[in-house]
Amino acid sequence: MTDFPADPALPQDAQVLPEDPALATAVLEIEAHVAQGGWDQPARLYALVDTAALVAQEPALAAAMSIDGPGEDGSFTPVEQDALPVGQALEEALHTIAWPDSVAGCAAVIERLVLPPGTDDDIPDDPTSAELFAREHPDRQEVRMVAGVTRAGASYCALRLRAHDDEQSVVNGTELVPGLLQLLHATLTDPNDPPHDTSDPTHENS
Repeated sequence: MTDFPADPALPQDAQVLPEDPALATAVLEIEAHVAQGGWDQPARLYALVDTAALVAQEPALAAAMSIDGPGEDGSFTPVEQDALPVGQALEEALHTIAWPDSVAGCAAVIERLVLPPGTDDDIPDDPTSAELFAREHPDRQEVRMVAGVTRAGASYCALRLRAHDDEQSVVNGTELVPGLLQLLHATLTDPNDPPHDTSDPTHENS
């Protein structure tokens, strides 16, 4: 069960070319990096920083990340943020975040259970019972969702099913997880959101 519905079948949208190739590249890089750690990982949040600006303004951080040049024009460098507090859901955290102007975009990684179409009426109202129902459903799918957005309004997503855990089966497209994309866009566009609790948005986890 997921608050960010994703069709486990290949969406037609998956063949749409990205409106921002640099964002698509960053999202796919994040997906490949996270996949190396296997499944059952916690949610992750990344700031997407213009690579040239990072090299110019944060040379020590760029060197620590093995970035020795500005890269392709307009490229993004994903900078992982501190882990979410224990017990806090990603969607709750996103409601509290507003990125400073130095962040050109952001991306999130989350694992969810996805149930087949037609099961909504069978899901219990109680959250605990609903989670148990999803975990025990014989047709459940475990999916890792990576979604990224930019201040310019571009979006891109990459989905990997646990049942098809290989790079060739990763589904990607512009609007695969609309609920999560909407929350991410809000962190970049809503000036009324409270500030992010990390004073340096280009801080990288050690």
